[in-house]
Amino acid sequence: MNSLGIDKEPARTRVVVAMSGGVDSSVTAAMLAQEGYDVVGVTLQLYDHGAAIGRKGACCAGQDIHDARRVADRIGIPHYVLDYESRFRQAVMEDFADTYLAGETPIPCVRCNQRVKFRDLLDTARELGAEALATGHYARRTAGPAGPRLLRAADPAKDQSYFLFATTRAQLDLLRFPLGGMRKDETRALAQRFDLPVAAKPDSQDICFVPNGSYAAVVEKLRPGAAEPGEIVHVDGRVLGRHAGIIHYTVGQRRGLGLGGGDQLHVVRLEPETRRVVVGPREALAVPELAVRELNWLGDAPLDRAGIAAEVKIRSAAPPAAATITAAGEGRARVVFDRPQEGVAPGQACVFYRGDRVLGGGWIERPRAAVPRHAALSQAAALN
Repeated sequence: MNSLGIDKEPARTRVVVAMSGGVDSSVTAAMLAQEGYDVVGVTLQLYDHGAAIGRKGACCAGQDIHDARRVADRIGIPHYVLDYESRFRQAVMEDFADTYLAGETPIPCVRCNQRVKFRDLLDTARELGAEALATGHYARRTAGPAGPRLLRAADPAKDQSYFLFATTRAQLDLLRFPLGGMRKDETRALAQRFDLPVAAKPDSQDICFVPNGSYAAVVEKLRPGAAEPGEIVHVDGRVLGRHAGIIHYTVGQRRGLGLGGGDQLHVVRLEPETRRVVVGPREALAVPELAVRELNWLGDAPLDRAGIAAEVKIRSAAPPAAATITAAGEGRARVVFDRPQEGVAPGQACVFYRGDRVLGGGWIERPRAAVPRHAALSQAAALN
């Protein structure tokens, strides 16, 4: 059994490595090549990279493709660039814009993994006769009695398992994450040792097609005229002001509301049908339960209506929260928190864990916010 869990000698095991041009995927390719695997590097061109050449801190741009090719040359492996611009635009960028217009907050990197990178790269790997597709993600994959399991990375600071929740069990059969047991400083040290031309390259920070982090500008470019103005309304019904489009807001936001002084307010929910941004005090963010759609379940036993206890993350940087998860129909689940959680944003991922193991997850659909006492009193007074 070789280091990838395949019953073959490395020299007889072909591995396709998804090379983004960054340090992590480059070290992954170099490690496997040094171990003697038959490594093939593949990079996906995902959007019009001509305008992006020279940009810093963004993946999939022209410079990154160039860097991936330089790394492949340095370690002596074949390298291919595949043009997936049209599919990326339709499956990721268009979805990004439509999700914002629906009053939700998307995670395009998950959609990219789900709809483009893993699906198409896995097909490419099989066509090339590979027995594994390796990536530079910080996550772990282990064999279990019911099939492969997805686990958190050994380094909590770099763990990317949240962004891999949509990976199916069939995809995990072929996927490998060689960096899952390492720290980032160890990866950097290996890049220096292998003398890779990207050894000092900074990690990407921005979404690759969102220059300078301006999400609203991208949505307006993809959907001209989408940023329609509307009212900013308090949870008690008071109209507090106007906004220039709900695409500029997300649940939990407290800065940039343009409401001046007074009580500190947060965005509680977005109502795309009425173009209203609803705000309220922090306690109005508390959500006792939520529903998820597009459920991807990786547990050994099927999820049923009896439910299971687990820890869930409602944002990538959020600490896990104890909850009970139950099946709620085809492709859906209900999550009931032991304690109400703040800042539950539709469109974000809700990922289920038990210890280090990822049990699956889905997209947050309809959070039901707890009504603050003062708002309930105001509503009652209005009825009287």
